[in-house]
Amino acid sequence: MKTILNVIWLILCGFWMFLGYIVAGLLLCITIIGIPFGVAAFRIGVYALWPFGYMVVDRHDAGGGSFVGNVLWVILAGWWLALGHIFTGIALCITIIGIPLGIANFKLIPVSLMPFGKEIVRTDEPFASR
Repeated sequence: MKTILNVIWLILCGFWMFLGYIVAGLLLCITIIGIPFGVAAFRIGVYALWPFGYMVVDRHDAGGGSFVGNVLWVILAGWWLALGHIFTGIALCITIIGIPLGIANFKLIPVSLMPFGKEIVRTDEPFASR
């Protein structure tokens, strides 16, 4: 079932989200200071490309750098990305077929709001990285 949902997601909105995150990541990687933010955008982009079958877990070894990175990310980009996911999730939930896609869009909100200190893992092995 998750493969079918991923293919529908890819066709309707996943590919465009992926391209948006990749372009943002490339723009952020222009400066040396922006490279960690660009890498975070690439990670979110890959997750946005194929979200079903994956989940976001907190990394317990994340330190103060993750906190500072998240504060900067929320101020510069995270707030707008989260709002975009909220609005597109609501729009997708209007139809019955779009409800799982809207839920997947809502699932992207925490990682798009604060990507540092989080890890994207498969749903069948959420504790494998610990």
